[in-house]
Amino acid sequence: MSKRINFNDVQPNAYDAMDALDKFVEEASIDKLHKEFIKIRASQINQCAFCLNMHTRDALKIGETQQRIFLLNAWRETDLFTAEEKALLALTEEVTLISKNGVSNATYNEAKKFFSDEVIAQIIMSTVLINSWNRIAVSTHTPIED
Repeated sequence: MSKRINFNDVQPNAYDAMDALDKFVEEASIDKLHKEFIKIRASQINQCAFCLNMHTRDALKIGETQQRIFLLNAWRETDLFTAEEKALLALTEEVTLISKNGVSNATYNEAKKFFSDEVIAQIIMSTVLINSWNRIAVSTHTPIED
C-alpha cells in the first residue's frame, strides 16, 4: 500500500487543530488505561493499523497485559474486563458506530453508573478524536511505525 499525502505537510493548520484536541484529551481526567482502551477499540472497529500499532504499544508501556489487549475486540465474551471498563467500551463502540443506532439509553445509563457527566463528555470527545485520527490515517495510507 503506497502512502498518500502527508496531512501535516499539506494542511498544517488542520493538523494543529487536531493536536489541540489531543492536548484536551491528554489533560482529561479519564484514567490513562481507559484512554488507551478507547483508542484501541475505536481503531479496531475502523481498521486503522497505524493507530492500533501506536496505542497497543502505549497500553503495554503503562502496564496493560497482552492478553487483555488481544481480547479487547471480544470484551463482551470474557471476564477479564471490569463492569466499568465494559461500560466505557460499549460507549466507545456506539459513538464510533453512531450511524447504526446512535448511543442507546442502556449504554448511556450504564456509563452514568461509573462516570460523572464531565467524564462522559471526555469519553465522547476522546472517541470522536481517535475516530478523526483513524480517518486521517486510513484515508492517507499512513504506514505503521516500526
